[in-house]
Amino acid sequence: MNTQEPPAERAEPGGRHFEPDLRSMTRITLRPIASPMPVGFFAVAIASVVVGSMQLRLLGDDAGRAVALTILPAFLLQLIVSVLAFGARDVLAATLMACFSGTWLASALVLALDPPSGTRVLGVLNLVFAFFALLMATVAHRKRAMWSVLCVAVPRFTVAALFNLTGAAWLGPVSGAFGLLLAGVAMYAAFALMLEDMRSEEVLPIGRRGPARDAVEGNLAVQLRDLERQAGVRRTL
Repeated sequence: MNTQEPPAERAEPGGRHFEPDLRSMTRITLRPIASPMPVGFFAVAIASVVVGSMQLRLLGDDAGRAVALTILPAFLLQLIVSVLAFGARDVLAATLMACFSGTWLASALVLALDPPSGTRVLGVLNLVFAFFALLMATVAHRKRAMWSVLCVAVPRFTVAALFNLTGAAWLGPVSGAFGLLLAGVAMYAAFALMLEDMRSEEVLPIGRRGPARDAVEGNLAVQLRDLERQAGVRRTL
């Protein structure tokens, strides 16, 4: 009777052990899910245009409640994107979309209900979100589409926070201009990712690097690298 020895483990200098080739032991199950990121970025773009137009005073002084109702769907859309991104094992995209979703919901509620001190509280929220976006940008540099959106989101939400906290009138149009810039970058990222998903190749440049590039252009061996340490495979998160 012939027996086949299992592949021997190989040790790295750091002491980690892993199988030298997992391809023969791997089964791939395809899930009917498309990339949710174009929807997420389109939602960022549309909501940013509406809020930016209000801050640029293009919609009139009494447009607050209408703006709130208009950006409210962005909360739901980005929440759905976040759930799908978690299912696709993309923690950066899922975290970003979830936090964007909560920010749009809070902004919509404050604009619609106009509670006491709501503007200042919204300023604190925007300031915290700007800091969060800065932290995200430091780890998302290989995902250039997301990184570009974050790089514009940081000054946009920082200026919006200062506008809400200080009430300086000149900061409103500046925040609105950054909002339109954020919308443009997010729209480009959404369109580029959508074309890439439809044609299975990069059409518009988005500057993928490292693992983000390997995820699209790498072979199966690259995709299985460090598989044993992925969430759902290892014993604890």
